[in-house]
Amino acid sequence: MKPNLRAHIPLALLVMAAVFFVPLSAIADDAAPSSSKGVAASLQPFVDKHALAGAVTLVADKDKVLSLEAVGYADVAAKKPMSPDALFWIASQSKSITATAFMMLVDEGKVKLDDPVEKYLPEFKGQLVTAYRDNQVVLLKRPKHPITVREILSHTSGLPFASTMEQPTLDLLPLRIGVKSYAMTPMLFEPGSQSQYSNAGINTAGRIIEVVSGMSYEEFLNKRLFRPLGMKDTTFWPSEEQLKRLAKSYKANNDELEEVKIGQLKYPLSDRTRQPMPAGGLFSTAADVGRFCQMVLNGGAFHGSHLLSEEAVKTMTSKQTGKAVKVGYGLGWSTNNGVFGHGGAHATNMSIDSNRGLIMVFMVQQAGRFPKDGNKGLGAFQQAARERFGSSRK
Repeated sequence: MKPNLRAHIPLALLVMAAVFFVPLSAIADDAAPSSSKGVAASLQPFVDKHALAGAVTLVADKDKVLSLEAVGYADVAAKKPMSPDALFWIASQSKSITATAFMMLVDEGKVKLDDPVEKYLPEFKGQLVTAYRDNQVVLLKRPKHPITVREILSHTSGLPFASTMEQPTLDLLPLRIGVKSYAMTPMLFEPGSQSQYSNAGINTAGRIIEVVSGMSYEEFLNKRLFRPLGMKDTTFWPSEEQLKRLAKSYKANNDELEEVKIGQLKYPLSDRTRQPMPAGGLFSTAADVGRFCQMVLNGGAFHGSHLLSEEAVKTMTSKQTGKAVKVGYGLGWSTNNGVFGHGGAHATNMSIDSNRGLIMVFMVQQAGRFPKDGNKGLGAFQQAARERFGSSRK
């Protein structure tokens, strides 16, 4: 779930007025489905040369969906065309959703960002930091200050990416157990002094949600985010019906596409013994991600309901890593000069350009590198979206 931390990222919205450009007409056996005249047409060359299996793209402003399109294949071998309602593992885009839910508790005064994590999770009391390490020796010391809530949400806590207990996949441990394993693990550096991408930090924030709210993490998301936003296809456990809409994942093999499973998750994906993972466990659609992003672009409001304060949105989508750290990361959001969002391990991306008032969601399933120059697909889509819907829509 280590995405590119740059602030490009996809977002999707489904509204009655949405415009669909969907390649569902009959196609020749050897021809890839093609989008019509929409922004997804920018991706057709990548599909044609097998640099990208397929994609769903969404462009929206704060009020409506401007474009929802599908291009290429959800299943290359079966020649199954991609559809606008295809389901994707959004991986680390889950971090932004977790942080947004967390900020609801900040709004309510139930959590403070500069409180030590140990105030809410006593297992973190006395945690040590690595002072020296070589091949044979590790020396530990007390940190200058305990990890704060702000630091676990901004990747400056010193916690590792994951603990050694999270094997062979990342979705096996109950959240309370996984978080205890982080508390038993020495910090890699003094909290606040550096930045290191950390699933452990965001998962810890998810556990604080449970302790403070008195609900399970997944129940809190359903009640406070997914239901109010109408995110009916966002889940940790896809149903059998949703799995029929799941886009296949691919990796590059000798510059061709090879189908793969999601290596960081246990199968079957519908098995509820798999544990909800705040840092990267969610599946979703472009439309659902768009609704979520629309609420954020609206300063926490959606269809007249205020889920979050404007101050909370501004805080989490602005740099929170401190003066000593150059990385532009907010709280669960990558951010850069008014553009914020997040990517996922299989190359999904959501981006909110607050300067233009534009949301761009890019949904694909590519593990690791793309074949050929498929990595340029995101940029091609975003450029096409800006050119078509270009001027500021604020």
